Amino acid sequence: MNDRIDPAGLLADLIRCPSVTPETAGVLDIIEQALRPLGFDITRLRFEGDGSYPVDNLFATRRRAGRHLLFNGHTDVVPPGDAALWTHPPFSAHVENGLIFGRGAADMKSGVAAFIAAAARAVASGAADQGTLSIAITNDEEADSINGTEKLMAWAHAQGHRFDFAIVGEPSATTRVGDSIKLGRRGSFNGQISLAGVQGHVAYPDRAKNPLPAAAALMTALSGPLDQGTAFFPASNLEFTSADVGNTTTNVIPAQVLLRFNVRYNDGFSPESLKADLERRMALVDLQGCTARLSVVGRPSRSFVSPLGGGVERLIATITAETGSAPELSTAGGTSDARFIAPFCPVVEFGLPGSTLHQANEHVRLVDVEALCALYARFIGDYFG
Repeated sequence: MNDRIDPAGLLADLIRCPSVTPETAGVLDIIEQALRPLGFDITRLRFEGDGSYPVDNLFATRRRAGRHLLFNGHTDVVPPGDAALWTHPPFSAHVENGLIFGRGAADMKSGVAAFIAAAARAVASGAADQGTLSIAITNDEEADSINGTEKLMAWAHAQGHRFDFAIVGEPSATTRVGDSIKLGRRGSFNGQISLAGVQGHVAYPDRAKNPLPAAAALMTALSGPLDQGTAFFPASNLEFTSADVGNTTTNVIPAQVLLRFNVRYNDGFSPESLKADLERRMALVDLQGCTARLSVVGRPSRSFVSPLGGGVERLIATITAETGSAPELSTAGGTSDARFIAPFCPVVEFGLPGSTLHQANEHVRLVDVEALCALYARFIGDYFG
């Protein structure tokens, strides 16, 4: 049985696969070869449709009685960009001075390698026999996120899997492994506001309705904080990202303006209530005879926060015992696939420091990969025990 997996060696193998979304480049084969000898049942799933490209996913489970613990991660990476900016080829997994370099090293093949190696250690120690251990891997987190974890979780639920707790191996630490875990994330809402006026000559403004002053009034009214924040989140915040008129002349009052914006919002809002609140605020603005219409762009991601207790408190205790200090409980950052797991069970993000993610010369420390693997393995035993 392959019950001893070197997390650093596995990470190197994963990095050498140029798995830029949605190409797997053999990365799921490596994961299957590592997990199958440990007694995991492996299912490979391809999801497609909904206006996006087909994506290959992997679900592995080792069924036993007791609690059901899920590890989740993604193997797709962003493009490496200009190769000339890299000291070493981006998919070479070059090791130097205790660092391993490569696209995906931090985000997040290190997390995947660490929890697979931890699963092997838990199998060898017998800890994995005290509960059901599952691993869900997608290759569609860095781009559309349409045919990945969201559909993988829906499929698993339809197959009868009921998870008690989940860990996403995204980079969550700040300076050292275990100093921070993310127990929630803000939602992200993209929208646009179309303002319509009446086109006219600048010399005869009384014959026109200029939508630009109305746009300025709306931008002033809506920009910035939308609330006071909640227990675990800062204030929801709206930022305008563009104002487009399409006017190439200096003597024509434009007929319309298109404003685009993004809101990062806390758990005080849902996408539906946020849209209603923005429309309420818009109704209070004097549009000077123009009309405005708000529309949602794409699919908003919902905010979530996992309740304290159960797996969260057990993980805090494990990290504290292993490192000597309790982790910070954070909700900072953008979105992740944890938002697709939150409807099914409490979930946290717990991984390495990610200071170089998406950068040229992306790298992590090998001692950190080993430390994360040890923490994962200890938590499996603590949680099942």
